[in-house]
Amino acid sequence: MNIILISSLLGVSLLKVVLAEEPPQVSVSVWPKGLNIYLDESVLLRCSMESNSSSVWTHRWFRHRPDSAPTLNPRHLVSGDSYSITAVTREDGGSYQCQAERREGNISSVVILSQPVVLRVLDVAPASLTVTPSSRQMFRGERFSVHCPGSHSNSSWTLRRLSPGQTERSRAFHTDRCSPLGGAVSTDRPHTCVFTAGRETGGLYWCEGAEGRSNAVSISVSYGSVILRTPASPVFEGSAASLLCQYRTGSYGKTIFFKDGVKVNKSTSSISNTEIKMMIDNVTKEDEGFYKCSSDDRRVESPESWLSVTPGRGNGTSTDGREASTGSWIWILVSCILLLLLTPLSVWLIRHYRYQTFCTRSCWPSSKKRRPAVQLPATKQDVTEVQWDLSWMEMSDLLDKHLYPGT
Repeated sequence: MNIILISSLLGVSLLKVVLAEEPPQVSVSVWPKGLNIYLDESVLLRCSMESNSSSVWTHRWFRHRPDSAPTLNPRHLVSGDSYSITAVTREDGGSYQCQAERREGNISSVVILSQPVVLRVLDVAPASLTVTPSSRQMFRGERFSVHCPGSHSNSSWTLRRLSPGQTERSRAFHTDRCSPLGGAVSTDRPHTCVFTAGRETGGLYWCEGAEGRSNAVSISVSYGSVILRTPASPVFEGSAASLLCQYRTGSYGKTIFFKDGVKVNKSTSSISNTEIKMMIDNVTKEDEGFYKCSSDDRRVESPESWLSVTPGRGNGTSTDGREASTGSWIWILVSCILLLLLTPLSVWLIRHYRYQTFCTRSCWPSSKKRRPAVQLPATKQDVTEVQWDLSWMEMSDLLDKHLYPGT
């Protein structure tokens, strides 16, 4: 293929044509695989290139069309050949393209534009992946588990992960063989893999099965001094969300929370010397965004973590998983106590009602003496009473004699 090289020599532009090798093909790959993405999940796009050249390529990304200006969206992060989307929304559907450019000094360049990929946003994934503790950030060395939705004995799910910097040859493993990527099968839940957080265990996780795939969750591993745990799953509107600022060794005085770079004026509580909690009651869509926490002097600061809010009425607390379990047990205990208190009262009311309804004189105690029947005094019947005691025929004869005397 001929490539045009433009150079400048002594102020005179020269145009020459040289013979060069066929340029590499550039394409956009989507992870998880497929053009259908789901609300509130995380998605990664890669600008893939088939080239054996050692030249350095730079990348640019375009949405909708190449001549459009880049959209400033905090949920969209560009890092070299990667384009990540956090908490997918309806607006994230559409066309995506990448451009690869190679420069040779200041005199020449090769620009290759990929074919567009069109993403379609769907409502709900066929299955749900669960992370425990429910957090998008983990400390290095912390143990966490990833659970595929294997609720039926005949269901077969494959857990997949795309680690940072991993090539397209993404490795997959079944839940009965978690060891290839440093995981182990949970002894309590057969469809769960347990990991120790490290550089290789961070990345994008999702499950694949005969019914389709689950939502994808991005997990980052921190080597710093503090992280902010936000729920890995979306929080329902109307429920309460717990944000946990956790220090590796100990807090540095007062802890401050930020949302989208602005200080949040909400009360906080200390769970321990290393954990500071901030509650958001009655969550609304306005509470959605990137949160972080830091010490008062800003000496240590956590990475930003996204809080996702979805429509619907919630009735619980979304936390890192530990407090959610505690809250459930509290409600169960309170219900049992109320049941024990109300049961005797209900039995007494039922017996009292039956007693009042069906009780006769025989229900009275036998010790009470019966009062003797009192006979009414006899009275002399008057004429009228005597007449009404006569038979009908006698009554008729008397009436005829009165009306027709002499008959």
